[in-house]
Amino acid sequence: MRDGDAPDTLLLLEHPRVFTMGKAAQLDHLLWDEAERKRRDVDVIWSDRGGEATYHGPGQLVGYPILNLEHFALTIPQYLRKLEQSLIDYLRELGIDSQPGEPGLTGVWSGDEKLAAIGIKLNRPVVSHGFALNLTTDLGYFDGIIPCGHAEKRPTSVEAMTHEKVNTRRRRSHTRGISRGSSKRHSCGMQT
Repeated sequence: MRDGDAPDTLLLLEHPRVFTMGKAAQLDHLLWDEAERKRRDVDVIWSDRGGEATYHGPGQLVGYPILNLEHFALTIPQYLRKLEQSLIDYLRELGIDSQPGEPGLTGVWSGDEKLAAIGIKLNRPVVSHGFALNLTTDLGYFDGIIPCGHAEKRPTSVEAMTHEKVNTRRRRSHTRGISRGSSKRHSCGMQT
């Protein structure tokens, strides 16, 4: 990708249950011991992305934009704002009012609850990793970590906010269409 040979790409998927620990994560961000994690069938992966601890699992739409930022003439802060805004726009389509986090709180929030986490890795000029949007996520798994280093903040999901089940397979398909957009539009709502 850094040589310009590979196209900008967006991977959309659901993970099995896993706590991912970013570069700023600490061991004490894991609240469940190994026996409890085994009982709940959740692994721990230490990652090279930014950020602290988060949970990935069924019912969560995880997006990995792999982009050469030079194609978009974007700085990292501009990219993060566009990524947040693309999720906010998508949630608006689902009838949910959301906004970027306040200073120091990345991701997408509705009031005081986090709907989507964002953690990226920059390998100049390529950015990877991305976002995790809680659709029908079992929020109880967040009790096993200090999410994103903020014990006082709680996650929520589209299902918890709307009281409706979200078909995650249909949402992944629908989101692929949104990310492709027109021939001039690339993932995350960025224009070339």
